Amino acid sequence: MDAGNTQNANVHGTEIANDPGKMFIGGLSWQTETDSLRDYFRKYGDIKECVIMRDPSSKKSRGFGFVTFGDPKCVEKVLKTDRHEVDSKKIDPKVAFPKRSPPKIGDNSEPCVETVS
Repeated sequence: MDAGNTQNANVHGTEIANDPGKMFIGGLSWQTETDSLRDYFRKYGDIKECVIMRDPSSKKSRGFGFVTFGDPKCVEKVLKTDRHEVDSKKIDPKVAFPKRSPPKIGDNSEPCVETVS
């Protein structure tokens, strides 16, 4: 795979792109809305996208989301801050890394190597 290409991955049923300005935001209050999340992170820089992940059937928050900054340097600013709080709840922002999906049965892209002792 070419690291320069945008790659998609599935994280907790959510597709995310390999974007250096993208952050995973964990520990959100169930009441946190996109606007309050955006308002909090706006102080670190221009936000391209802000999403709170919701259960598809109940539409309730799943307790995490993603914030994508226009400038990847904003991620460093966020990480330098020790404590983050939104809606009176401590949150846990991290760099968003694509998570590889487990190989599908019958997928011959990687050889199976068996070791015999």
